[in-house]
Amino acid sequence: MAVYTDVTDDELAAFMSAYALPDVAAFKGIAEGVENSNFLIHTEDGAAYILTLYEKRVNPAELPYFLGLMRHLAARGVTCPLPIETRDGQVLQTLSGRPAALFSFLKGLSPRRITAAHCSGVGAAMARLHLAGADYPRSRANALSVGGWRPLFAQSAHLADAVSPGLAAEIDADLADLEARWPTGLPGGVIHADLFPDNVFFRGEAVSGVIDFYFACNDLYAYDLAILMNAWCFEPGFDFNVTKARHLLSAYGAVRPLSAEEIAALPLLARGAAMRFLLTRLYDWLNTPAGALVRPKDPLEYLRILRFHRGIEGAGAYGLG
Repeated sequence: MAVYTDVTDDELAAFMSAYALPDVAAFKGIAEGVENSNFLIHTEDGAAYILTLYEKRVNPAELPYFLGLMRHLAARGVTCPLPIETRDGQVLQTLSGRPAALFSFLKGLSPRRITAAHCSGVGAAMARLHLAGADYPRSRANALSVGGWRPLFAQSAHLADAVSPGLAAEIDADLADLEARWPTGLPGGVIHADLFPDNVFFRGEAVSGVIDFYFACNDLYAYDLAILMNAWCFEPGFDFNVTKARHLLSAYGAVRPLSAEEIAALPLLARGAAMRFLLTRLYDWLNTPAGALVRPKDPLEYLRILRFHRGIEGAGAYGLG
């Protein structure tokens, strides 16, 4: 979450008048995040809401998929932001020249120091999300899966070696291997595709909500699980924590059992998940202008993760039998 677009008092009042809600008592921007502008609203009755303005990187034509998915998941017991309807039943409006929506507020905090218990909680939460989304009628292709990585890399390849000597050749070789061996036919459906620690809320060690569905799409469930493992099971120095991985994968499998084929594919999928974030971070690192509000994340962190998975021969290294 972040703030890129200013909203005036008059614009906010006109926007909120469409809802059957009490008057606004407080309104402030939320600084975290990278994609959209977000604000916290309190109304006179003490209730809290999140207002999101969708910035240029979000395709407005895809918003019905995301907003409909949140409503679908919430109806099936997944605690996630629920789009608030206007008096005439709409969930999407325009504010300050941007598509905008109002959401329910989720209580909880993202973990600052991830424990094995957090990993268990988020593993089970992802499995429940996958099961709840299985009958979602809309579909959205994953533009950031294996077919999209080489075109994405082409936008950064000529400058990659300036980030790290030899990086372009290393990425090119890994891409060729991933493209040749990427699994097909594994179970799939709706995935979150970005379930990093800042997108999960906890109360204590129990998951209290999942947010930020704007990379959600249809792809392999085990690929989503590999993204999750990369995001939650590496220590700050990027050493892999097999205990955390065992808790995460076991908790997922207790809700949605993994097939033998999914387990066998995990090392390759984890490499691919590392490649996806290496490439998007590399692009942002090279293309975010100096002085921008958002500091780009270091792409070499995910190069280290990719190298780790490259050396894994089987899922036993992740704590699975």
